[in-house]
Amino acid sequence: MKAAPISSPVPPWRSPPETLVLGCDEVHVWRATLDQTSSQIQSFLRNLAADEQARAKRFHFERDRKHFIVARGVLRAILGGHLNRPPECVSFCYGSHGKPALAGESDRDAIRFSVSHSWGVALYAVTRGREVGIDLERIRFDLAVAEIAERFFSPREAAMLRALPTEVQQQAFFRYWTCKEAYIKARGEGLSLPLDQFEVSLASGEPAAILGIQQDPSEASGWSIQELTPAPGYVAALAVEGHGWRVTCWQWPGPRQQSL
Repeated sequence: MKAAPISSPVPPWRSPPETLVLGCDEVHVWRATLDQTSSQIQSFLRNLAADEQARAKRFHFERDRKHFIVARGVLRAILGGHLNRPPECVSFCYGSHGKPALAGESDRDAIRFSVSHSWGVALYAVTRGREVGIDLERIRFDLAVAEIAERFFSPREAAMLRALPTEVQQQAFFRYWTCKEAYIKARGEGLSLPLDQFEVSLASGEPAAILGIQQDPSEASGWSIQELTPAPGYVAALAVEGHGWRVTCWQWPGPRQQSL
């Protein structure tokens, strides 16, 4: 069984409407670039909470500091749009393993979100009433991916990667990685759920899927995965609780966000 060629069965990235409507059967995925002007970075910085500003100061490299500020600023703008409140009025809380959530939003249909960024590109997934995780990676060719897979993936996943032609192993590795990371982020369990304790299928002719979870084999049927192609040279995956949802992809900033 070989890995399927990557595809993007999602709508194109388009400008969002003035008013955002998010149903319980929808997943909104936003794409943004983290390289912004100095004035935009300062605007984002003013909207951050004190703990976020303190975290920004701890980055050693200036580029990383700026990217963090933009990533959090865009997150606040996106969530503020969904909540109909100013970005600076969005408040966060954190789970026991560090997963962020909206403070004070605990009802069944509350908004959930996930964030990932890599090499200047960021993706944001927003749902209502469904746990969600998103992961984004730039495909790198300087890594010994077969060795990394042997260490972190299940034996079957590592064997499937080794069986692929050398020229496609790098991309296949990052596809596996993003699917697995997206699921871990959706669960919110951090490193307490090792990557080799569950399997992902990327079989040709089939959508990506969670095959099995050692802790609870029945848990796999409660989740679905969709791969995304956010930009040339990048791969991404979305893990969402349940089935029967559809994805809408937005490009940030839209007309409404340009005034923030």
